[in-house]
Amino acid sequence: MEYLPVEVIGNILSRLGGARDVVIASSTCRKWREAWRNHLHALTFNSNDWPVYHELTRSRLEIIVTQTIFQTNGLRCLSIIMDDVDEFSAAPVIAWLMYTRETLRQLHYNVRTTPNINILEKCGRQRLEVLALAHNTITGVEPSYQKFPCLRSLSLSYVSISALDLSLFLTACPKVEALNLVSIDIVMSDPQATMEMTSNSLKDIYVEAISLDKIILEADSLEKLHLKDCTLEVFELVSKGSLRLLKIDDVSVIHLDIGESAENLEIVDVSNFTIMWSKFHHMIAKSSKLRRLRLWQVVFDDDDEAVDIETISACFPQLTHLSLSYELRETALHYGSQDSFQLENVAVLELGWTVISDLFSHWVAGLLERCPNLRKLVIYGVVSETKTHEECHTLANFTSFIWEFKIFSHLDWATRYMIFSCNCLFHISV
Repeated sequence: MEYLPVEVIGNILSRLGGARDVVIASSTCRKWREAWRNHLHALTFNSNDWPVYHELTRSRLEIIVTQTIFQTNGLRCLSIIMDDVDEFSAAPVIAWLMYTRETLRQLHYNVRTTPNINILEKCGRQRLEVLALAHNTITGVEPSYQKFPCLRSLSLSYVSISALDLSLFLTACPKVEALNLVSIDIVMSDPQATMEMTSNSLKDIYVEAISLDKIILEADSLEKLHLKDCTLEVFELVSKGSLRLLKIDDVSVIHLDIGESAENLEIVDVSNFTIMWSKFHHMIAKSSKLRRLRLWQVVFDDDDEAVDIETISACFPQLTHLSLSYELRETALHYGSQDSFQLENVAVLELGWTVISDLFSHWVAGLLERCPNLRKLVIYGVVSETKTHEECHTLANFTSFIWEFKIFSHLDWATRYMIFSCNCLFHISV
C-alpha cells in the first residue's frame, strides 16, 4: 500500500462514496490524508447512509458538512441528499456550492433551505455535466445569463417550476441529452394551457407522475420516450424519426401522437394502459425495424377489439420478442383469414393470463403454431387459493396441454404459476 500513488488512493477514496467512510479511510496515514485533500473526486452526504445525521442539530450538521467539503480540492461529483432533515440555513449551502463550482461536473442536490436558494444562479455558466435537483423551487429562469453549456443530464424530482421556466431551462442547456421529470409541480398561468418543451439535443426523456392537459415535445434527436403513471389529455411528439424506444406504463391519455417518429422504433413496451387497437397500430405501423413488442395488462377501448396477430406479422418482420397479456375474448382466436402467415423471427414469446380459461389454452396453441423458430416460451398466471371444481378442471387441462407441448418440443420452457396463500408466494417452474 505504501507504494500506491496518491492519485490511485484518491480514486479509491472517491469510490467509497459516503463522506463518513471517506473521512475514516483517509485517516489511515499521511499519504491517504494528502489523497483526501488533493485527489478526491467524489463526495456524498446522504442522510440515509448514517442514522446519526438525523440526531445532529441543524447547526452541527452544517458545520460538519462545511468542514468536510472545505478540506478537499478539485471535487468533481458532489451529492448532498438530506431527506427528513431540518431545513438548512442558506448561507452555508451557498458556501458549499461556491467553493466547488469551478471543478464540479456532477451535482446531486436535495437540500431544503431557508430562504430558498436559486441553484441555477450558483451553478450556471460552469462546466457542470450532470444536475439532479429534488424538493426545490425554480423561479425566474434567465437563459441568457444562467446558461449550462456542458450539461448533458438533467433530473428534476418533486420540484416546483412554471411551464415557462421549464421551457427556458431547456433552452439554457444546449447539449442536454437526458431529461428526467418525476412528480414535478408544473405551475400553469392557465389550467388549460399547453406545456411546450423544445430541445435539439435531447435523446432520452423519462416523465413520471405528472398531470397536465397538454404536452408538446419538440425533440428532433429523441431516441427514448418513457411515460409512467401520468394523467394527460394530449401528448404530442414532434421529431425527425430518431425514436427507437417507446415505453408507456400506467398512463391515462386521451390523445397520444408521436407523428412521424415511429419509422425507426425498435422497442415498444406498453403496460397497464387502455388502447384502441386500430389507432395504436396506426401509430406504430411504419415501425418495420421493430424487434420487441410488449402489450401487458392492456385494456381495449372496444370490447370487440383484440391484437391482430396477422397485422403484427405483416408490419413487423424483424420482431424477435413478443409479450402479450390482456383479457381474452373469442375475437382473440382470430388469427387472420390466411393460415400461411408466420411470425418467422420470434424467438421469445411471453404470455400472461388474468383469468385462467380454456380459451387461454387455445390462444397459446394458436400463437405457437405461428412461431416456427421459437426458442423460449414464458407463461405468467395467477391461481387463487380458493378454487371451484370448474377452475380446478380448467387448470388441470391447461397443465396437461403444457406437458404435451413440453414433451414434444425443444423449447426452453419457463412456465410460472403464482400461487397465493395467506402468507406465502410460491414459484413453480415446469
